[in-house]
Amino acid sequence: MKLRSLPTVLLVLAVSALTVTAQAPLKIATIDLRKVFDGYYKTKQADVGLKEEAAGLEKTAKGMLGDYKKANDEYKQFAESANDPAVSAEERARRDKNAKDKLLEIRQLEQQVQSFQRQSEATLLEKRRRMRENLLREIREAIVTKARSGGYNLVIDTAADSVNQTPVFLLADTGVDLTDDMIKALNAAAPAGALAPSP
Repeated sequence: MKLRSLPTVLLVLAVSALTVTAQAPLKIATIDLRKVFDGYYKTKQADVGLKEEAAGLEKTAKGMLGDYKKANDEYKQFAESANDPAVSAEERARRDKNAKDKLLEIRQLEQQVQSFQRQSEATLLEKRRRMRENLLREIREAIVTKARSGGYNLVIDTAADSVNQTPVFLLADTGVDLTDDMIKALNAAAPAGALAPSP
């Protein structure tokens, strides 16, 4: 039997939970994982680092675009001077060659700029993905440790969304929400100033 949808999986989990309840008391807690992730000081530090890297890449891209614009201006001057009837045919041919060389340089610069922008975007996306994955792993481990020490069998993420971008749990009021406790626990080792609001 294939499970094709999240509601089916949730139904199976609910039935399993009821079965476990019949054997031993089921202790359930909730957590808003999105709030914990956003409130974790390491998330804020990583975001600042990514923004700084993005700003550095943008500065490099602007410099490359400046070189491209300068080459375009030089090309226009070469092209105009190659058509100057006041100079000899030999000089016009030399200027025409300079214009063609500059046009080739412009095309190479254009390709470099496009390549740099694509590579920069891909690098930042990959770093953001890895950062998110690593932080979520760290947060999950802390939640599991906290849940086990509290004797909880199940911790429900109230921020979880289904494939349709709708809440998975319409009501998850267990009376025990670990969100604020987890944020405090994760931020206990935060360096001085790490929790200050960003300017």
